[in-house]
Amino acid sequence: MLKSVKMLAVVLAATMLFGAAMAGEKYKMAYIARAQGDSFAAWLANAIREEVENKYPDMEVTVFDGQSNNETIASHIENAVVNKFDAILLQPFDTEANRYPMEQAVEAGLTAACVNVQIDDPRFGNVDATPYDQAAVNTKGALTQIPQNANVVVLLGPAGNPHALARREAWQKEFFDKRPDVKIIGEQIANWNKDEAMRYMEDWIQASGGKIDAIISMNDNMCAGAIEAAKDAKLGNLLAYGVDGTAEACLLIQEGAMTSTSLQSAYDLAEASVKLVHDMLQGGEPKVIMIDCPLITKDNVEQFIEMHKRAGAL
Repeated sequence: MLKSVKMLAVVLAATMLFGAAMAGEKYKMAYIARAQGDSFAAWLANAIREEVENKYPDMEVTVFDGQSNNETIASHIENAVVNKFDAILLQPFDTEANRYPMEQAVEAGLTAACVNVQIDDPRFGNVDATPYDQAAVNTKGALTQIPQNANVVVLLGPAGNPHALARREAWQKEFFDKRPDVKIIGEQIANWNKDEAMRYMEDWIQASGGKIDAIISMNDNMCAGAIEAAKDAKLGNLLAYGVDGTAEACLLIQEGAMTSTSLQSAYDLAEASVKLVHDMLQGGEPKVIMIDCPLITKDNVEQFIEMHKRAGAL
């Protein structure tokens, strides 16, 4: 009897130790940001890290910087496979260039999902917003805000990026086609980058003699760079439009330096994408999830500043 009790105790102890070891194991997720130097990408990376740390004790995330370079992103994906990560969550930079290494990761047995930009593959989960609508909500005000015969400059995202293309299409159809009097005096790809946008704006200011009425940008980061160049040239406050609703953009709207932006909430993208990856790791099916894009103007910017303050971004 005593031997049986001792044997049972040993078995129970071993079971508890084994259970504890199992409980200590975590899903390993690689999050690959398109570029940490991009203010929205940095916001999203931080939001994803916090989402995992605060809500998913059975997950851990390692953040990698894609540096706006497809070869760097492919290398990060390959390293995640080699280092036996369980999942990859990617913020694509170039969907077609990023597709093949992600397909290879899935074939190697990893769970794969994209956030902020979709890659169309039924094996991938996708969390995104509608980029056409993100720009279109800005155009409604711009139709009456931008003066007759205005000179405007346009800042574009990376060539081939679906968000960059769809936002530019929205500005064309919802604004420029309706306002043929407006003249585009400069249009360049600035790759979501603040410094590149600032340099282009400096050139446009010099070439036009400062005769620029509005900045139309496909994201907030580029818009902020152009605004900075305009301030340095003492042009006064121009009309300026962006997309993302970053903390910086909200402060610029508050001070009157920026006209409007649409919110692409990194908090909502992080919440939905991390949950999607977690569900897929536990046997759930890949899904496509879309978030909203409310307009931010001087009339409602305070609530979005408070949102950033609650999240610790301000």
